[in-house]
Parts: sequence; structure tokens; C-alpha cells
Amino acid sequence: MKIRTGQHTDLIALVNFNQAMALETENLQLDSETLTLGVSTLLAHPDKGCYLVAEIDGEIAGSLMVTFEWSDWRAKNYYWIQSVYILPQYRRQGIYAKLYQAVKDLAKEQGGAASFRLYVENENTPAQRTYEALGMEQSHYLMYEEK
Repeated sequence: MKIRTGQHTDLIALVNFNQAMALETENLQLDSETLTLGVSTLLAHPDKGCYLVAEIDGEIAGSLMVTFEWSDWRAKNYYWIQSVYILPQYRRQGIYAKLYQAVKDLAKEQGGAASFRLYVENENTPAQRTYEALGMEQSHYLMYEEK
């Protein structure tokens, strides 16, 4: 398995992964044009974040997106992990653990992180167990949003 930074040549796979993840976790069909614009924008602007992909025998088996949020309290970025998707046939094989370690390595190379954060659907207990097994804990913050 090879973990690497996503590239523009991965665009279709990353769009497809995002579509599959949204449908699977939230029963949500994402607009393909908007999603493609969103993925390609991040790929073109590494200051916003990056995708990390896990490749097995030339096939992308899983990916995640990392975005950065500056913390004035900590004088470092929070590393937000988003858009996690592993192809079903590759799940429960440690791919997410390797991707997560790559996020930590990236943060270390860039001077450290305030913390590593992600959000997960309340009902997605398999993902929650995975995150907990890797040392993450449920935050004391609640999330609010306005659309």
C-alpha cells in the first residue's frame, strides 16, 4: 500500500468517493458539478488543504481530505479530517489508520497541529469505534450551523 497526496489525475476517483460516502452515510445525492468544482479547487490550492489517498496495486482504495483551521489560542492549525471513504472491499484492513498516520506526519512536517479533528454522523458507530481505537476522543463541543 502506498499513501500519497492526491493529484489532479485523481479527480474522478475523489469525486466518486465523495458521492459514495454521502449516499452511504447521509443518503444524500451530491450535485456532481458542484462537487467536481470543490474537489478540483482543493487540489489546485494546497493552502486550503489536501487529499491523501491509499493506493493498492495502482488502485485508489481509500482517501480522506484534510483542511486547515488556524487557532489563535494555540498558534497552530487544527487539522480537520473530512470526506473519509474506503472502498467496501478494502474496509477493516487498516487503511484508515495509515491515512490518519499520514495526516499526523504531514502536521509534524509543517510544525505541528493544535489537534486533529473530524466530525462523524451520530449513527455511524463503526466509524466512531475506528476513531476511538486510534486514540481520538469525542469532543466536548457541539456543532451548530446555518445554511
